[in-house]
Amino acid sequence: MAGRAGAIVASLWLLVRPVAAHVRYVSDEGGGPTGLDFIVDVLSDPLNAVLLGGGAVATLGVALAYLQFRPARADLAVLRETLSGYRDLIPWMLRLSLGLPLVGAGFAGYFFSPEVTWSVRVFQVAIGFFLLFGLATRAVAAVGLLAYLAALPFAPDLLLAFEYVPGFIAILLLGGGRPSADHMLNQVAGTPGTIYGRFDPVHRLANWFNGVVEPYERYAPTVVRAGLGVAFAYLGIVEKLLAPGTGLAVVEKYDLTAVVPVDAGLWVLGAGLTELALGVALFVGVFTRGGAAVAFLMFTLTLFGLPDDPVLAHVTLYGMVSMLFITGSGPFAVDNWLREPSGDVEASDRAGVTGDD
Repeated sequence: MAGRAGAIVASLWLLVRPVAAHVRYVSDEGGGPTGLDFIVDVLSDPLNAVLLGGGAVATLGVALAYLQFRPARADLAVLRETLSGYRDLIPWMLRLSLGLPLVGAGFAGYFFSPEVTWSVRVFQVAIGFFLLFGLATRAVAAVGLLAYLAALPFAPDLLLAFEYVPGFIAILLLGGGRPSADHMLNQVAGTPGTIYGRFDPVHRLANWFNGVVEPYERYAPTVVRAGLGVAFAYLGIVEKLLAPGTGLAVVEKYDLTAVVPVDAGLWVLGAGLTELALGVALFVGVFTRGGAAVAFLMFTLTLFGLPDDPVLAHVTLYGMVSMLFITGSGPFAVDNWLREPSGDVEASDRAGVTGDD
């Protein structure tokens, strides 16, 4: 039953998700009806209304049936236990998923988002390499976050790369982890009798700060989940539902109606509503691991389906949904109330590793 349910949900997402990318990265065209007029225009076709409504009802039905019968309990318990063993890799994963695209953005001549063509090469390459090496990780993440927030009022298009905000905050909470230069240097500096330890006062300050931040590390999955939820909802509303012209141009450019023979407007409306639904689900923390897994698959299909979509612009998203697949939803999530109670779950909650079944 679990396999059939997963296939149904995946099929519904596949109908709309390939156009649910950063459409402005692959098309600059606009025009046409917007907002409510666009939605009414698409749904005025009875077939479109039936397909969209049927997909929503089927998705809701699968979710409710899953919660009622909870198939594959043993499989999911083993999966969660296995994933919990990867927690120590999360800081390294986050550093790679932010560091690599920042280095690429610096050399490509844009600032965080391909839509913001500011050439700040040295700054971004430096931030990226420091993150990749894991050197002064928390300080560098703070600098990157402040740079993004300071530039946002002057370049609102940076909202297209909003995932950097929760990414930087998560790194601030978790630090460099290991393998990292920070971990290596701290080990040497903290060992009595080492020459380096006599002359490096930084590790003492770092250890003090680690103690201050440690109680809040468990909230890193919550920050990433909520931040990605905001990013997905923003893209769904602003890029698809309020300004569907660009999305319609993408559907025409890649002849997506030949892939799934439905109305072009339904493609864009479905993509927008799917992103909005995924954003809300992530924000409130419902079926977090399932949503992260589907998002990862859809990013991959989008990259193959839209060959002009810049790969680097999605690396951060890949890393962050991978983190959520490992950690689950974290504290303050609906998943925590939907889960079946058990001692293992309570232990996971204390470690900040909570998520859906």
